[in-house]
Order: sequence, then structure tokens, then C-alpha cells
Amino acid sequence: MKLKDKIALVTGSSRGVGRSIALAYAKEGAKVVVNYTSSEKAALEVVDSIRSVGSDAIAVKADVAKKADVDHIFAACKEKFGRLDILVNNAGFTRPSMMLKMTEGQWDEVVDIHLKGAFMCSQAAGNMMKDQGSGKIINVTSVAGLVGTVGQINYSAAKGGVISMTKSIARELARYNICANVISLGIVATDMTEKIRSDEKLREIYMNRILLKRFAEAKDIAPAFVFLASDDADYITGQLLCVDGGYGMI
Repeated sequence: MKLKDKIALVTGSSRGVGRSIALAYAKEGAKVVVNYTSSEKAALEVVDSIRSVGSDAIAVKADVAKKADVDHIFAACKEKFGRLDILVNNAGFTRPSMMLKMTEGQWDEVVDIHLKGAFMCSQAAGNMMKDQGSGKIINVTSVAGLVGTVGQINYSAAKGGVISMTKSIARELARYNICANVISLGIVATDMTEKIRSDEKLREIYMNRILLKRFAEAKDIAPAFVFLASDDADYITGQLLCVDGGYGMI
């Protein structure tokens, strides 16, 4: 097992990409803090799935865009497991709108959850990890952060910011033996991409941009997260890894 006895926190892990990462980590021996904002039932189902493979987990409700909630997650992690080895900043959502019609609220909501939330969680994780002298921070970005996208300037800006933020985190935390990397995803089969995958016109548009001509499944993305969290990646930091079927190739 590549992550045996490691403690991982995956934000937004009650469903979608985060759920897949949490389960992949558990199968490799990690204990997991499952974070959610709305559905306790879904989060507890993930906890049950993790325990069914012989690992352990807790579910913690928190909005990572709020400092008090972030403090709560990390306090719960420390109380239950005593340490943190892996942080995955995955939590997020979209509020689509064309730039000329986008409201301040739509901008703030998306930038706060994707960028501010990832910053605050990384800061809290860094303070825990530096005392241990080790740790892995893995941020999640999107092809939108590399090439932009119509109707989601807020999301593209936040995800672009995640890339440069990760590089700064890597530079600052290397002295504590903490590695920080970022994984860029394309179109993954989750609730968030349902419209793209189910609308015939949108499906054709996006499929033409993906070199491998298929949308990603959990099995396609989980190995990259396991790798960067494992000892195999101890000499990798400040890097962007694209797991997008060639969508974001530039």
C-alpha cells in the first residue's frame, strides 16, 4: 500500500472527484477526513465505504471559503488522527455567466471557494505539516485555468490563480520538506459536468477538444492523486500535472 498509515484531508469529498480521491487513498491505506458542505448522508456513505476497505475516516461539515470552518476541519483532523500528511484542495462549484452580465456575487462565490478556500486550507495544513517536517499539498485546477472558457471567467480566473499559488506554496514550504503540486483536470464524469455530457451539441464541442475522445472516469484521475501523495513523489514539487486526455495541451 502506497499510503499506509497516512492521514489525508480531501475537501469536497462527499461526491464527484473528491469522493473518488478519498476512496483511492483509503484503498492505499490512508485514513481520510471527508469534507462536505450540504449532504451529510453522502459524506457518511463515503466514510462507510472507506471503513469497508479496512481504513478509517471521519466526516466534517465545513465551507472552506470561511476561516472559522477551515479552523474547524483542521481541529477535527488533529483531534481524531493527531497529524496530517496529505491535503487535497478539491472543493468547488460553478456559477456560470457571460462576463458582461456576471454579478459581483457570482464572482466572489467562485473565487472564494476555489482560490481563497485552497489558500486557507493550505495555510492551515502548512502549519501542521511543518512541525512534522513533511507533507503533501495537492491542489486541483482545470483546463479552464490554462486556456480560459466562455461563460465562466470567474472559474477560469480562480483556477488560473490556483496554479501560480501552488508554485508559491512550493517555494515557501520546501524548507519544511513539504511538497506542493497541482493537477489539472479536463471533463470528468461527475454531477458538475452533467450538462456538457448530456447535451448533444455541447458534448460534440468538448469531445472535439479532447485528444483521447472520451470523458474522464474516476479510474483515470485517481492514480495521479495517489502518486503525488505517495513517497514516490518526494522529489516533485511546484509542478503542474495535466490529467485531461490532451484537452489542455498547449
